[in-house]
Amino acid sequence: MAEEKNGDPTVAEETRQGRRRWEAAASRTFEKTPARNTDFTTVSGAPVDPLAGPDTLAGFDPERDLGWPGEYPYTRGVQPTMYRGKLWTMRQFAGFGTAKQTNERFHYLLSHGQTGLSTAFHLPTLYGYDSDHEMARGEVGKCGVAVDSLRDMEILFDGIDLGRVTTSMTINSTAPIALAMYLAVAEKHGMP
Repeated sequence: MAEEKNGDPTVAEETRQGRRRWEAAASRTFEKTPARNTDFTTVSGAPVDPLAGPDTLAGFDPERDLGWPGEYPYTRGVQPTMYRGKLWTMRQFAGFGTAKQTNERFHYLLSHGQTGLSTAFHLPTLYGYDSDHEMARGEVGKCGVAVDSLRDMEILFDGIDLGRVTTSMTINSTAPIALAMYLAVAEKHGMP
């Protein structure tokens, strides 16, 4: 069980009493049904206490360290109402073939409950090659959508309200180019 911190002035007496009350109840329960014989540790091997509380964190300041929902440090989520109002974004990683084919898939996903899009680009786009480059041979549209130009990006997001639907793009070295094209499309759609 957690080490009691009687000398820690940041731990309220009510919290210390609550810890002792819980430990006694847990001990009685474990007498009837012993704890599972398993390794209660983190992936790095640190032991995990059976109950975390403000008394197990020296100097814990709930205002500073935990905060409030919708406020920094966002440990309770970015929404002030957590997820009782606005649900988290649901998105499926999607992209294949041409921009038109993927756009059709995006519309299908959105009409079936997706609230965001996650764009899968094909390898040539990820590596910065156009689909007609010799290094793209055999890879075009296979594991993601082919986006070689601003026109492809316009087709990809045609008819999608970019002010309402959030978009994730899994891309690395060519991300600045994809972002610039995405922003140009959003601007064409009237997004500020």
